[in-house]
Amino acid sequence: MQDEYRTVALEGVHEIEISRSRFICALAPAATEEEAQAFLARIRKEHPTARHHCWAYVLGADGSVQKASDDGEPGGTAGVPMLQMLLRRDMRYVVAVVTRYFGGVKLGAGGLIRAYGGVVGEALDELGTVTHKRFRLATVTVDHQRAGKLQNDLRATGREVREVAYGEGVRIGIGLPEADVEGFRAWLADTTAGTAVLELGGEAYGDA
Repeated sequence: MQDEYRTVALEGVHEIEISRSRFICALAPAATEEEAQAFLARIRKEHPTARHHCWAYVLGADGSVQKASDDGEPGGTAGVPMLQMLLRRDMRYVVAVVTRYFGGVKLGAGGLIRAYGGVVGEALDELGTVTHKRFRLATVTVDHQRAGKLQNDLRATGREVREVAYGEGVRIGIGLPEADVEGFRAWLADTTAGTAVLELGGEAYGDA
């Protein structure tokens, strides 16, 4: 797994105008190709009279799925520069759709490449991005008397408490950077006088 990746936190829209043509970039997080295609379909419905809906998406923390479409623009002038901008910014799990309303002035291949790539870059700047880092999932089991203080201590030291389950003991789900596992084990033993049990699970991504 990659140590981290960047994506957009929320969907949003950014628009520019070049030689009377409107370029409207819609960005959204997407976990799957189905989600990316559903977002594209929604944008098409929102702008039924637009001449082009060019798109690109990058999925997978390692960027393993990459697709793009010029949607009628000259080959390589729209989807590819959009995709290149996403990759240049290390974006993952993201879909970009640029809707163009033609303004009557032809921009030429170079102008189109700059417009489509540029509006995606501006949209990323405008909407902002978030970084997700790889974590090891872990569960701490502790007695009820120590559970409240331990949760406070975990949060005070910046460790993410993902869930809490109450039973015979209290199970606290947390996320740990891989490099922090052994240090956390020692900290936990010291904090709980050796009474807590640490179980390591799989890996996931969380906010940096």
